[in-house]
Amino acid sequence: MGSRTVGRGGRSLGGGLVVAVAGCLAGALTACGAGGGHGAVKPTASGAGAGASSAVAARGGTIGAPGSACRLPVTFALAKNWKPESTVPDSAGSTSSPGSTGSSGSAAPDDDLAAEIADALLHQGPVTAVCEVDAKPAGHIGFLRVWTGEPGAADARSVLASFVGAEKGAAHATYRAFTTGGLAGTEVEYRVTSEILEETKTERALAVTTPDGPVVVHLGGLDDEEHRAMLPAYELAKSTLRVTAH
Repeated sequence: MGSRTVGRGGRSLGGGLVVAVAGCLAGALTACGAGGGHGAVKPTASGAGAGASSAVAARGGTIGAPGSACRLPVTFALAKNWKPESTVPDSAGSTSSPGSTGSSGSAAPDDDLAAEIADALLHQGPVTAVCEVDAKPAGHIGFLRVWTGEPGAADARSVLASFVGAEKGAAHATYRAFTTGGLAGTEVEYRVTSEILEETKTERALAVTTPDGPVVVHLGGLDDEEHRAMLPAYELAKSTLRVTAH
């Protein structure tokens, strides 16, 4: 797999994000785009459109509520063994690696560039990445990511369309409405092509609006095979989505 696991489907945005970006700058920057994958393109399962049903994964923990790994405007159940991590900077606002500043406290030019790229990776359209759930402990290469935005008048469809539109190489989007737990939302399945890697893979996302702003839950994956294998975790999250109680 090598450096090709650093794409949005296979590289963590949290924790060592700036370290990861610095590594990309050192020689794997071309694999840092949203469409990174590996190997030959695998066809999407027959009939697996945005409205296709999927099995629901065995339930593990829950995130979203105060005290959970990620405090969110919504709560939902996680698939067993999937590991959540907040991508919100700590109270000091630091996401950089130790030793990234000199004795004067000023950041080196490479660190500034890495931080700028890291910041760009954390924003897509009208929303910002606030939480990612790693599938590796469950044996898959990919993440279920949560993005949030500021409260406003935009509906779920508009938010989701802006999110997809901001992803380079995204095309062939199919939208559908859904309801769950008293929430009405929109979900989308689309294809993402990396011009550099000349590979295409499927991604999926849903959006709902809450009093605290819109929420997008996105499932990528290293390639189509991994994406299909992780769909039960996505379906579990969608079916258990609720507005966080205040």
